[in-house]
Amino acid sequence: MKNKFHIYCKYLFASGLTSVILSCSNTRYLKEGQMLYTGAEVHIENDTISKKEKKALQSALEANLTPKPNSSILGLRPKLFFYNITKEPEKEKGFRYWLKYKVGEKPVLLSDVDREFNKDIIENYSENKGYFNARATYDTVSKNRKAKVIYNVRPGARYLISEVKFQKDSSLVNEEIQKLADKTLLKTGKPFDLDVIKSERERIDNGLKEKGFYYFHPDNIIVQADSTVSREHKVELNVKLKDNTPELATQQFSIDKVVVFPNYNIRDVRRGQYKIPMDSDSLSKYAYGDIYVIDPGHKFKPKIFDRALYFKTGDLYNRTDHNLTLNRLISLGVFKFVKNEFIVSDSLRHKFDTYYLLTPRELQSLRLEALGRTNSANYAGSELNLNWTHRNFFRGAEQFKASIYGAFDVQIGGPKDANNIFRAGANTQLSIPRIVAPFRFHSSSAFVPRTNITLGYEFQNRTRNYTLSNFNASFGYNWKENARKEHDLKIIDITLVSPTNVTPRYDSLAEKNIYLRRVVEKQLIFGPTYSYTYTNTMLPKTNTIYYKGMVDLAGNLTGLFTGANAKKDKQKEIFGIPFSQYAKIENDFRFYHKFAEKSSFASRIIAGIAYPYGNSEFIPFSRQFFAGGSNSIRAFRARTLGPGSYAPKKEEEGFFFDQSGDIKLEMNAEYRANLYKFLNVAVFADAGNIWLVNEDPERPGAKFSKEFLSEIAVGAGVGLRLDFSILVLRLDLAMPLRIPYYEKGDRWAFDKINFGDPGWRRDNLILNIAIGYPF
Repeated sequence: MKNKFHIYCKYLFASGLTSVILSCSNTRYLKEGQMLYTGAEVHIENDTISKKEKKALQSALEANLTPKPNSSILGLRPKLFFYNITKEPEKEKGFRYWLKYKVGEKPVLLSDVDREFNKDIIENYSENKGYFNARATYDTVSKNRKAKVIYNVRPGARYLISEVKFQKDSSLVNEEIQKLADKTLLKTGKPFDLDVIKSERERIDNGLKEKGFYYFHPDNIIVQADSTVSREHKVELNVKLKDNTPELATQQFSIDKVVVFPNYNIRDVRRGQYKIPMDSDSLSKYAYGDIYVIDPGHKFKPKIFDRALYFKTGDLYNRTDHNLTLNRLISLGVFKFVKNEFIVSDSLRHKFDTYYLLTPRELQSLRLEALGRTNSANYAGSELNLNWTHRNFFRGAEQFKASIYGAFDVQIGGPKDANNIFRAGANTQLSIPRIVAPFRFHSSSAFVPRTNITLGYEFQNRTRNYTLSNFNASFGYNWKENARKEHDLKIIDITLVSPTNVTPRYDSLAEKNIYLRRVVEKQLIFGPTYSYTYTNTMLPKTNTIYYKGMVDLAGNLTGLFTGANAKKDKQKEIFGIPFSQYAKIENDFRFYHKFAEKSSFASRIIAGIAYPYGNSEFIPFSRQFFAGGSNSIRAFRARTLGPGSYAPKKEEEGFFFDQSGDIKLEMNAEYRANLYKFLNVAVFADAGNIWLVNEDPERPGAKFSKEFLSEIAVGAGVGLRLDFSILVLRLDLAMPLRIPYYEKGDRWAFDKINFGDPGWRRDNLILNIAIGYPF
């Protein structure tokens, strides 16, 4: 105990000595007369305002002061230290330049501080927040070649709004302003605040833009403040139109002609090969309803623009339809550039001729992709994809995609007689930019809804086990309410899995294990699926979330109408194949928190359940849950974890079979930070498992029970991410901390960690190499 105390004292002494050395070493590099600026303090000298108001004002004032002092951690300035100890580099590149100017930070000196400028900022900001007649002074405190500035502020009492008037006149624009007055942000009894006044001017401008006042601007509004009407620190506000407002800004515009140029090319304009027909006679032959589509080559069907454009002849201009139309044209996916022009009509007063100048993308593309991959289950392989895309398949902005692919995965570890996997297949998808249905579907979203039709086939050969043919087809809809909310509904999603060759070796194994037999049974799965996605991760916020929920209902109506009941030997078949009947729900929730510009915390929770009933006693293997691998619980090899406390022991031939379950619970957390440019580092922890709904005699401990918490697997590790923007290469090294298939009471593995043992490292250090972030 005494020895530990001495060690602790030595540690404290060393830490204190290090702090003193680092702190002092930064000032010894200063030149004669220089002083290191350590920051500023603002003292509020007013007892008439509340502590809450005083604290808020102080915080805001200090945030506005410039410059900011050198960054510090626990009183130390490591960035400044690295700057000081690094010699001036000869070139603007290399390690020395990186250490001095990227890792390091130039010293901020007292001479860099314009105290009079900061004093003006304090007084102006205080008055803008309603503290009229604010006065500030400053003083400089220095010691040991360090200096800070203290600003003393006397803000006076805060002025409150006593009355808000919207000045009336006889103009049309003023009539519309009066209609907006009841939703004003300027409230009686609230403090005078210049930021709120600016927001009110923008609110009025937005409201007028919705009423046809295209040329109006927030600067055309003035809010006059009168503080002389009362001696009780009150102020009256008068909202009015400026006297020098341009006449064009007061005019209300509506739409005359709507003209679309779907083959606009800026190069043709520059060469003088492009002419815009302006007169009605020239336009008449291009008329389609209320719009004109100038497309002599008939590359596009006019009706796609009729659905995408929200402006019609006679409509009052409004900003919502303006932006909505542009966004819908872009989301068609066939145009590279979308430009909009509103030209005041020569013949009609207060009328716009609206022109949409659209530059098409390359309508067809052919892409060849070669991929290499490896996973923690001792497989490495490659994939070759040939993709063809046509973005205007039936001249209605329909996107047709076709791909063929071939892939192989070779077992690079485990038994010598490897179990390799070969895959080949083809997929097609037709995406139509509207809802194809017997009913009319109206969407006011900025995103064009789509009808998707897919058809695919895959041949899969596990060389020593079996060969499967997988057919799939689907018909459904995808639509977005806005940038955050997306829906994907498949009215029908059909999968047919048929084994074409099962090896005697696999048959002999399957005789002992019914679970292996179900993998190669014929499977017919059909029914609707629906998923909903919400995300605000694209917003510049400190805290953001992502959520995706999915429902999969297979064979439900068919099972109900046919009276199917597999448990009572009433299993029904279609084309000689028992169809699957189950309900599956999965939820994926993610939370992101940004600590700073280059560091963040990310977390994820996945919870799902698939329940078989009616015509099925088991969930089809292809629809079950899996755990382990590079995007799951990384301390366990891909698809080897679970279910429950079942130990995924090696089979007779010496390798693991994929383990699957009906219930999944998974939690992940990562701290991510940037080391240098494209190089990021992460520290992570994963936990979770999968379970079965029903008992499986071949897999004891696999069923979900009240003991499920004791069967949660836990792993942790560190990772490097090479983020090249267009590609993220991820390397995660993880090890298990809690192993659910060990004896209960002995599942935590901290006492078993032995980095010096090669055998332990081989079995417990799992390297995951993947593309992209795990979540």
